[in-house]
Amino acid sequence: MDSMIASLTEDTKSIHLDIAGFQSQVTALEQWLMTVETQAALIPNRDQELWYLRSKVIDLEGRSSRDNICFLGFPENIEGADVQSVLKTTLPQIIGLTFDSPLEFQRAHRLGPKPRNGDNHPRPIIACFLRHTQALQLLQKARMQGPFCMNEHQIRMTADFSKETSEHRKAFLALQPCLRQPEVKFDLFELARMWIMKNNVSKDFYDPMDLSLYLNSLSDRPMDTATLLLPQTLTTTAQNPLPTDRSPSVALNKSRYLERLSKNHNDKRQVLHALAKHTQVADRDKSRSPLKPPAAPT
Repeated sequence: MDSMIASLTEDTKSIHLDIAGFQSQVTALEQWLMTVETQAALIPNRDQELWYLRSKVIDLEGRSSRDNICFLGFPENIEGADVQSVLKTTLPQIIGLTFDSPLEFQRAHRLGPKPRNGDNHPRPIIACFLRHTQALQLLQKARMQGPFCMNEHQIRMTADFSKETSEHRKAFLALQPCLRQPEVKFDLFELARMWIMKNNVSKDFYDPMDLSLYLNSLSDRPMDTATLLLPQTLTTTAQNPLPTDRSPSVALNKSRYLERLSKNHNDKRQVLHALAKHTQVADRDKSRSPLKPPAAPT
């Protein structure tokens, strides 16, 4: 009898020890779960802060290159060892502009390695102007007149936009056909700001997605004939490669658009990249305006 009692006592002690071990493990798991929940609660704020900082970087990148102009079509080896001298002498002649002061550059150089067949595929020249007003004059002249000729070579010039800004501008330009309505005025300003005036009420859009939803709200039958024009390839999942040919534009109503957006493109940047990649439109230049960043994180 005593042996049975002793055995039960030992078993009880062992059970108590196991329970104490389980309690300590549960306590550790609860603490770990609280830590995970605390960190998870901070994710939205960190995402907002990340987008805010990313927008600031894009804005600063655009501002730092606002005096840059990219020249396309200058034959290889025409500049010798001094690109600036060639630009100073040839630009006033081929463009026909008279500047208040001589053209001056902070720097100018070719982009990329020298090609094997330089005559057929000349590298672009990027130049940073010392005076911003001279760069604006050249871009305005190029926008009004188009390509310039120099010894049977077509010379084009464009502003130096970042990749993100170019994608935003192309997405805005792809939606411009929807804006050609009575009593609607619009213009695309630099860096990527779409200005719209309808019924004497003006709006500024810094995000093509917001503009798309706004255009849908202007439709008489937004659930049937929305004015959202997006490439058909946007319905492809992000895992599948997009086709190289330009897909026809299709009209999507708001509910289907949001459903496909949430299902196939959780990342808004992928949608903008796809829209810019499959829409080849002419870029336009006007007075610059920075990308509007989201509200500063609290």
